[in-house]
Amino acid sequence: MTVCLENEFNLNKLTNLVEILTYRGKYQFNQLAYTFLPDGETEENHLTYGELLESATAIAVELNSRIPSGERALLLYPAGLDFICAFFGCLLAGVAAIPVNLPKKNQKMKRVAAILENAQTNLILSTQSQIPVLESYLDLEKVTYLATDTLSHQNRDNRQIVEIPGETLAFLQYTSGSTGNPKGVMVSHENLLNNLQDLDSSVGTDENSCLITWLPVFHDMGLIFGILLPFYRGIPCYLMPPMAFLQHPIRWLKAISTYGGTHTAAPNFAYKRCIDKIKEEELQDLDLRQWRVAFNGAEPVRIETLIKFADKFAPCGFEFNNFCPAYGLAETTLQIASVSQTQVPKVCQVYKEKLAQNQIFITDKLENSQELVSCGQTTIDTDIAIVNPETKQRCQPDEVGEIWVKGKTVAQGYWQLPEATEEIFQATIANTGESPYLRTGDLGFLHQGQLYITGRLKDVIIIRGGNYYPQDIEQSVEQCHPDLLADCSAAFTVEVEGEEQLVIVQEVARTAIRRLNESEVIEAICQAVFEAFELSVYAIALIKPASIPKTSSGKIQRRLCRQQFLNDQLKIVTHWMNSTPEESPLDSQDEDKNLEITNLLSENITAKELEKWLVSYLSKKLNKSPKQLSIKAPLANYGLDSVTGIELIEALEKQLSIEIEPTIYYDYPSIKALAEGLVKELEEYIKR
Repeated sequence: MTVCLENEFNLNKLTNLVEILTYRGKYQFNQLAYTFLPDGETEENHLTYGELLESATAIAVELNSRIPSGERALLLYPAGLDFICAFFGCLLAGVAAIPVNLPKKNQKMKRVAAILENAQTNLILSTQSQIPVLESYLDLEKVTYLATDTLSHQNRDNRQIVEIPGETLAFLQYTSGSTGNPKGVMVSHENLLNNLQDLDSSVGTDENSCLITWLPVFHDMGLIFGILLPFYRGIPCYLMPPMAFLQHPIRWLKAISTYGGTHTAAPNFAYKRCIDKIKEEELQDLDLRQWRVAFNGAEPVRIETLIKFADKFAPCGFEFNNFCPAYGLAETTLQIASVSQTQVPKVCQVYKEKLAQNQIFITDKLENSQELVSCGQTTIDTDIAIVNPETKQRCQPDEVGEIWVKGKTVAQGYWQLPEATEEIFQATIANTGESPYLRTGDLGFLHQGQLYITGRLKDVIIIRGGNYYPQDIEQSVEQCHPDLLADCSAAFTVEVEGEEQLVIVQEVARTAIRRLNESEVIEAICQAVFEAFELSVYAIALIKPASIPKTSSGKIQRRLCRQQFLNDQLKIVTHWMNSTPEESPLDSQDEDKNLEITNLLSENITAKELEKWLVSYLSKKLNKSPKQLSIKAPLANYGLDSVTGIELIEALEKQLSIEIEPTIYYDYPSIKALAEGLVKELEEYIKR
């Protein structure tokens, strides 16, 4: 049982996270803090609070010998406990940590370089095994690497004691996808403590709580809810790599069942993935009766997902009331509002036509109405205002407006970007003079004290909980082929069967229209987006030059472009959509049998046999005719993204009875190349 700390010291009166770490490391030395499940099922490593303090101290000593307090360091780690030690080591040293997604080979190198430049640092923290890989990938001059997993704990008594007031910068949260002009949100210790207090009040942890997480730690929800909340409350945390969940969603729920998990968090797509991928027979061994809080945030919450998930897992003990829909963003540390664990998620029905006019008309009729899920309210001093984004005056109760936020959980601004900080973090309500407010860029309204999200004023694209800047996607598209015009593209999403799908609209050079190789250009666009962002493209519209909607100052009007796309008003040169064919010739069981692989571990397996199996699998998986699949075309052309790629590798491992690198399709990006690469893998396996 976890020791409750309120009698020893008041969490709400602390000024920094180092005080909590020092206390727990000293007085709860042997208490389990974190357990890592590398495959989502098997325990590999554990950290007690004493071990965490010792490791963090060793890292802090080394950091203090290299850079002064107040400096910054980039954290690039594979999934595991090393990141946690490094993060707390930075806190102890007074160094601002910068969590960043560990890039795959030939992917997102520009983003890492841009963040290093913006953050004004050349120090990267990682593991000893990872650093040679990073050195070869990044190929950056004047970068210093520190392997934190090999440091001796002998010198921990030499740690420099750093004064850490509440306003001290704890870490920089760089929003996902930003490459051209990265924005690092400055999060202080005071911001974190206030947000953790709000989170804890909402989700109601106690001494018997246990948290299960698979969220990436470089993401604000993964770091703050998944790692810092259990640390703040002194409860055990079991974590697995995101890949483990994506490969087999049942692992998440099994961990909750095995360890008596009471709290967890995920975007809406994760709950939908459990609905779609977990088989009925797998429910028999699940016991979810102790699960109390299913935090749902980072992307729009769908009521149909909540209902279907609750219905499917009700036999295991899950209840609909366990859902805690939430809303927040990195600029407010994490949470702005959430449904409390003592509340039932509320649904508000509004007329669609009125909503399109930014007006709220509540109705109880299903016809012509839209259901919106409440994101709850705040439990601390956060003030939420609904403001007209044009006049900057408070909206009337029946109006939709931009969500503005004021309070101690709002971060300090953007690192080294004073103009953007003033514009976004220091807004003033015109008719009252109230200031400073954070402009979230999201649209919504308040009804009976509950916050409802209706859309986005800003252009940030959200797919499966990840944020992507459209200008970054557009830049990748424009640079992928010489026949495409620069500064003449728009990236946005449309909703297809309840999920956001990516659309690209791009102008073609006038001189290229008559000789345009349509398939080559579309192939280049799909591949460029996949390599840079691990996203599949749903539709591409190549349009005539000087026809994309722009403002008088030359800025792309993405929302107008989206509307023209939906209304078939674009001046199309050619149009492509990753659609489902009406009929598929794969209905014949005999044809399926002919495409199956036999004698899997035989030295006689050929690349041709593997090609046939891949064509069969992908045509069924992607709902396409085999004739639509070229073995030489990039897999990204057919809608392959990070999720479907993981499922492909899982199917191959089952067929071939060998372990395959989950990202092998990056090295072999076509059916033909992948088949040839797999033959090499099999040859090596047989030799072993």
